[in-house]
Amino acid sequence: MTNESREREEHDIPEMDLDNKYSSKKDFLPENPDKMKKELDKTKKELEKLKNFILKKYPFTQMISILPPASIKNFIEEEEVPKETEKHIHLYMVVPEENFKEIPKIKEEVVKQVEELKQKIWLHIKTPVDLWEICLDSKFDLIGAIAMSYPLHDTGILGALRVAEIHKSLVLQKFEKYVVSYVIGGSLVRGEAVPTSDVDVFIIINDTDVKRMPRLELKERLRAIIYQYVGEASAIAGVKNKLSPQVYLLTDFWESVKDAHPVIFTFIRDGIPIYDRGTFMPWKALLRMGKLKPSPEAIDMFMSMGDKTVKRVKSALLDVVVNEIFWGVTTPAQALLMLNGCAPPNAKKELVREFKKEFYDTKMVEKKYIDFLQKVVDIWRDYEHEKIKEISGEEVDKLVNSTEDYLKRLKELREEIEKRTQEKTIEEIYKDVFTLLKAMFGSKSQDALIEDFEHQIVKKAKFAPQHLRILKDIVHARTEFKKGKSDSHKIDQARRSASILINDIIEYNQRCELASKNNENKK
Repeated sequence: MTNESREREEHDIPEMDLDNKYSSKKDFLPENPDKMKKELDKTKKELEKLKNFILKKYPFTQMISILPPASIKNFIEEEEVPKETEKHIHLYMVVPEENFKEIPKIKEEVVKQVEELKQKIWLHIKTPVDLWEICLDSKFDLIGAIAMSYPLHDTGILGALRVAEIHKSLVLQKFEKYVVSYVIGGSLVRGEAVPTSDVDVFIIINDTDVKRMPRLELKERLRAIIYQYVGEASAIAGVKNKLSPQVYLLTDFWESVKDAHPVIFTFIRDGIPIYDRGTFMPWKALLRMGKLKPSPEAIDMFMSMGDKTVKRVKSALLDVVVNEIFWGVTTPAQALLMLNGCAPPNAKKELVREFKKEFYDTKMVEKKYIDFLQKVVDIWRDYEHEKIKEISGEEVDKLVNSTEDYLKRLKELREEIEKRTQEKTIEEIYKDVFTLLKAMFGSKSQDALIEDFEHQIVKKAKFAPQHLRILKDIVHARTEFKKGKSDSHKIDQARRSASILINDIIEYNQRCELASKNNENKK
């Protein structure tokens, strides 16, 4: 499919610069600026109306743009466009390749619409294949002009092409003599680019005549500059597309070609050059002709990669069990032992025994979870002693399912431990406080002790009202816990407050005893 096979239409619209920062505005500077402004505003509105018509009628349109006026001469020379269209606005429209057969119909409909404008326009309707044909014909000035065209509508292809073109220009300005080829690939070439797509570009650097520095040093230096220009290109292009450049040395690239590396072959087959110094296109032609063939050694190497893959997968499965499931099972078990007041045991030697003693022997957990913990530890030991070299996917699935069940049960066990701990804590607090109160007021009921504390101690200003509040909070927390309404936060708060009350009561009792002894001594 060539560009010459596509029809083109001409219609009348006055020549006008549309604020394209890439076009040459000096070509259109009028003698009357006010008149120019009015014409500019009018043309913008008309083109906006035309764009809306096209998108409503043909929503699959990928791109509508206006070619830079300074580039029209190139299109006239290279694409056999009539010379009299040099002063026209050239509207560039791209539709998907699957809609190629509809181009005559689309052109006819668009022509009818633009005729109402009574101005000069030259209409180009292309597909992404046409764009890449321009590159493959080494017409890099044309593709550069298209990339720098003023966007009226873009689903992603123009923005991606623009950022690649700007990055290429920055790279060439810095060290053109080293750049052999600048090639685009990925979703852009497939015509699937969207405004957020990564733009894959491949840059081949000539290192055959480097004398002042090692080749790898040259590669790293140029790579650093190339990557430095990525952000700058995106900012200039004003797009969200992120460049993903890959840099190759010419000598390394050639070695990969000789070895028939699949990645390089794919790159040569699918890549589209937007700059080439006679290197990439010959490789592409040779590949199409079947002249680039892998050596027997390369075939052996790539075939062996299949066997290595199987070994790596089996090793990875075993590694999942050893480094993920083992620690994922044993670490929570150690945590619960510590929560239960035990020192953390060695995961490989003592864990199962201690876990069984603390939780199975006390009937807090079922035997199947002890058995599972033992199984995981056994697998680890067998791995360490190289008794197992691989593990099946089916066995890994079983271990994963069992791990999920085990961890769920451990969460329930944690709640039970915390509840027991909370109960023990609140009961100890309650017991300590009321033992001290009984020592002060005698063996009485809870309510009687609280009443005595309030009237004989607090109201006589021997203790602050805060102490009475703490005492009542302790009783309330204990009552709430027995009803199942308390939680760890409330219990911990009661424990901290109780320590204040207990210390102050002990200190008060000590002062009373000291005062009593002093009185006895005086007698």
